Amino acid sequence: MTTPRLSALSIYPVKSLRAVDVHQAVVEPWGLAGDRRWMLVDAETDTALTQREQPRLTLLAALPVGGGGLRLTGPGQPPLTVVPPAAGPLRTVRLFSGKIDVLPAGYEADAWFSGFLGTPVRLVHLDDPAVRRPIDPLYASNGETVSLADGYPLLITTTASLDALNALIAAGDRAVEGPLPMNRFRPNAVIDGTGPWTEDGWRRVRIGEVSFRVPKACARCVVTTTDQGSGARGKEPLRTLARHRRIGSGLIFGQNLIPEHSGTLRVGDPLTTLE
Repeated sequence: MTTPRLSALSIYPVKSLRAVDVHQAVVEPWGLAGDRRWMLVDAETDTALTQREQPRLTLLAALPVGGGGLRLTGPGQPPLTVVPPAAGPLRTVRLFSGKIDVLPAGYEADAWFSGFLGTPVRLVHLDDPAVRRPIDPLYASNGETVSLADGYPLLITTTASLDALNALIAAGDRAVEGPLPMNRFRPNAVIDGTGPWTEDGWRRVRIGEVSFRVPKACARCVVTTTDQGSGARGKEPLRTLARHRRIGSGLIFGQNLIPEHSGTLRVGDPLTTLE
């Protein structure tokens, strides 16, 4: 019997920018170290800006540099290094239905992103993830917090479920898209060696030295229809998920994770189902 193992690990230093693949990552209470501590907001409304509104964000890369900074690159853009802003006045911004206090990154970074997108935006930084943004109390057990991720510290997917989904896409009556790569789903952790949709039954798991609660499945949005290499949009996988993976009101692919303690994840770590 094959032991399920961690086959890929990714962080997203700026929310909705291109993934950064890593071989190992420290698990902090609110997510992987360096994951989604920065995001863009509309300069007029102070509302979070993601690939939902701006699919071209996937053309931009933010690589971690020392001290929590970023090295920004993108087509037609000069590289720019951004450091975490010094303590100063907080700015309240909106992320989905909630509000969160963040630190503005400054004019240079704002101009860099605004020039690429052709609309005024601001880059902001989550300075203190331990206190700024609590997890939905319906799913939190000890007042846990989360970074600037959509709602939970980590997202996990399995290659077997992607293979099953791609088979469903190929069998559809308008199979013009696919097979889809895993990066459409923007996971933090990818697991090999399971059966299709096995993750639906997980409640607690251990990956290497770190154990996690599995509070709820991940309902997918229009970002999954965005080619992460080009920013082009299609119909899949939402079209096929709506036919085969509608659970409650959500179109489901992957599971959210909440760490039970800190530690380090490494590609190759085994996964054990605890509940």
